[in-house]
Amino acid sequence: MQTTYDDEDDILVMHLSDKPIKREVSQNWNTHISHAEGSTVVVIVVIDAAAIGALPLEGLHGHVA
Repeated sequence: MQTTYDDEDDILVMHLSDKPIKREVSQNWNTHISHAEGSTVVVIVVIDAAAIGALPLEGLHGHVA
């Protein structure tokens, strides 16, 4: 997994797989999910990530991002 954050635009991008994207779905105005064939999640994009409280990312064993 590769996570990038653009603090100027407050956009969090989480790359979960290198599979080719087949479909993209907007969950709401600020969360967008890209899927590979077979519904595997490839990329999650969160707009206004810090503003809505999606940052900092916390894993089971500490800070992730």
